[in-house]
Amino acid sequence: MSPPSKPSTCYTQSGPLFHSKTRALHKALQKSLPNHSIDLSYPTGPISLSPSDIPGYNATSASGTEQQGSEPEAFGWWRRKDIPHPSGSKQEETEITYTGLQEGLDTIAQTIQNEGPFDGVLGFSQGACAAAVVASLLEPGRQDRFLSFSGDRKTQEAFPESFVSATDPKGGAIQPPLKFAIIYSGFRAPGARYAAFYDPPLSTPTLHFLGAVDCVVEEARSRALIEVCEDAKVVVHPGGHFLPSQRPWLDAAVGFVRECLESKGDAGGANGDGKGKEEERVEDMDVPF
Repeated sequence: MSPPSKPSTCYTQSGPLFHSKTRALHKALQKSLPNHSIDLSYPTGPISLSPSDIPGYNATSASGTEQQGSEPEAFGWWRRKDIPHPSGSKQEETEITYTGLQEGLDTIAQTIQNEGPFDGVLGFSQGACAAAVVASLLEPGRQDRFLSFSGDRKTQEAFPESFVSATDPKGGAIQPPLKFAIIYSGFRAPGARYAAFYDPPLSTPTLHFLGAVDCVVEEARSRALIEVCEDAKVVVHPGGHFLPSQRPWLDAAVGFVRECLESKGDAGGANGDGKGKEEERVEDMDVPF
């Protein structure tokens, strides 16, 4: 049996809940790729979230009383923290940092060690940002890039030691590079602190789903991530901040995974076909790509 196809990551949810939301995709992959063993792993983020961490959450009932025990079980891979710069600073007004990022990546690395190696990764929202980071960390030369990155070491995110193989004498990654990453409503970690994740750009083939009316992750944030992915395909669906599960979008994901798994990877980038960025709206799609 071949290794599992991909770990799946999300935010303000849990592994079991995200599993239920991707069940249609899992079934479509199994049905459409009978020659592959399609197994998905669903780790849960290590950061337990409070209601104030969850966008749009309201624990108050219609009568205005808060229900005891109604707080959701919600987890994340990190917490966002906005640090104001001193008055008069020429830099941006605030610096965004991800508190607990190393802990979140350690959890994913442990999943790779225990259940991998994996062919690809799938993520939604914050989990999509994490998925792109994981793909980056597994690419050749990324660790050296962190070590050589200029700037104050105190303000640069460190390469996570959990992604360094304990058995490779050369200190390589804990598994080979991924063959693909599927990014739903993803975004780039902002600021110079996280630049080494994206410089040089990711060579892992990526498929990005954008919601045309997504009010949680603005299109510009998703586009910033797409711009640092060398082999990116983009699908725009007419909905908001959710994982689309209707047939056209399932077909897009299945076609992309098939292409990546069955590609010989002998042209254009690490695993890609040299096509670069492609974008389609669902009404124009003729999948597989």
